Amino acid sequence: MNPPKTGALRLILGDQLSFELASLADLDPLHDRVLLAEVVEEATHVPHHPQKIAFLFSAMRHFAEALRARGVTVDYVTLDDPDNTGSLVGELQRHVARWQPSSIHVTEAGDWRVEQSLRGSGLPITWHADQRFLCSREAFARWAKGKKQLRMEFFYREMRRQSGLLLEPDGSPLGGAWNFDADNRKALPKDFKAPPLRRFAADAITREVLALVAARFADHYGRSEAFDYPVTHAEAEALWQHFLEHALAEFGDYQDAMARGEPFLFHARISAALNVGLLDVRRLCADVQAAFFAGRVALNAAEGFIRQLIGWREYVRGIYWLQMPDYATRNAFGNTRALPAFYWNGQTRMQCMRQTIDQTLEYAYAHHIQRLMVTGNFALLAGIAPQQISDWYLAVYMDAFEWVELPNVLGMVMHADGGYLGSKPYCASGQYIKRMSDYCSGCAYKVAESTGARACPFNALYWHFLIRHREQLRGNPRLALTYKNLERMPEARREALWAWGEHLLARLDAGEML
Repeated sequence: MNPPKTGALRLILGDQLSFELASLADLDPLHDRVLLAEVVEEATHVPHHPQKIAFLFSAMRHFAEALRARGVTVDYVTLDDPDNTGSLVGELQRHVARWQPSSIHVTEAGDWRVEQSLRGSGLPITWHADQRFLCSREAFARWAKGKKQLRMEFFYREMRRQSGLLLEPDGSPLGGAWNFDADNRKALPKDFKAPPLRRFAADAITREVLALVAARFADHYGRSEAFDYPVTHAEAEALWQHFLEHALAEFGDYQDAMARGEPFLFHARISAALNVGLLDVRRLCADVQAAFFAGRVALNAAEGFIRQLIGWREYVRGIYWLQMPDYATRNAFGNTRALPAFYWNGQTRMQCMRQTIDQTLEYAYAHHIQRLMVTGNFALLAGIAPQQISDWYLAVYMDAFEWVELPNVLGMVMHADGGYLGSKPYCASGQYIKRMSDYCSGCAYKVAESTGARACPFNALYWHFLIRHREQLRGNPRLALTYKNLERMPEARREALWAWGEHLLARLDAGEML
């Protein structure tokens, strides 16, 4: 006998752990069911860091318990459930067959791959817009229509106007400027003191998940011993309040700074919680604005943080959904070089790379300048295949979901979209790293040297990159001064830099450690 038909079945994805999710808006606790599923397909489509998998599974399990506490019927499929089909589509089909729901509801997926698989399931799904974002896919497409190139700065100004954040009564920006990025690039003073960390002890649910992940994903990159991330809404809120009290005031000045042995500095560490729905972007922005109006933080700190949320975060999501799936295959420089092994094991003599990669192994975390100007900069200069470095970022970072990771890496880091997302490649020599960190002190290489066995590899690779892509880049107005300096350089100097760059790339191709 077939079971009686129930109410709606509502599939919640692992990065949709919000009580205000659109597909839960009209939920009937007496008849509807919510489905969450841990599936091996999502855990292994890239070799995700064990802490990332543990974070998602633990947060999902805690969310399921919170829904049950609200009287909601939840079907939760654990990874080790013997009936688990291993895919989201398989689990949705299995539960539809079991319950014969009156309707099926899903909120737009973050990743194109996941949404396409669900849309191809053959099931009559009712789709809901993801209202956790300020700008819908459709609204972004309208803004982008007719533009040959998109620029975040203009999109950001529109988002400021729409949100009303940090505006004068007449709609002009507070402080007379939309963007105070120039004030947010200070190096750390020698006597700086990093704020205390807010850590979260693993409860029984998280300990069970950590054991499961250790048993099932032992071959994945990274360690899980240091796991201390928030896995509930209450813990995420506590982490956010800690940042507001202890770090936001210094965030503006030092958000681009780096230091040995200091993986977190003045950064909030909330991006993973935000990206899975444990925090709300509107509330975060309102709190930051309130801190500014109360005189607790300077304008550059408030504006810089808000720009990351309603500027870059919304902007890259818009580009992702506007350009997928073709965007994922962009490769404007024609890069083919394989990702060096030291990205996975941290075994390199370059201290900046080793510091960043080691902390990624330890915490599944690196802040945006470490990603952009250290590991990303090296990949750009070395001509790494964009898809390989993109998959690496997706695998190793706690907050990496393809909608946010791919445009940042492929567009901003690798300039592989030819300048669609960003106006210039973010390339730099070792001098930038020296200016913004203490990594060069005690490094095996000398940042003051550009050729020879002791020379910082970033230096020759920087000029090699500019020379080999001269025809593509010399017309870029933001690189005009750089290319003038290259042209003024004595020919013998250019030839030496080119030759040493060739030597370094040959070593990479041979699988040698730099």
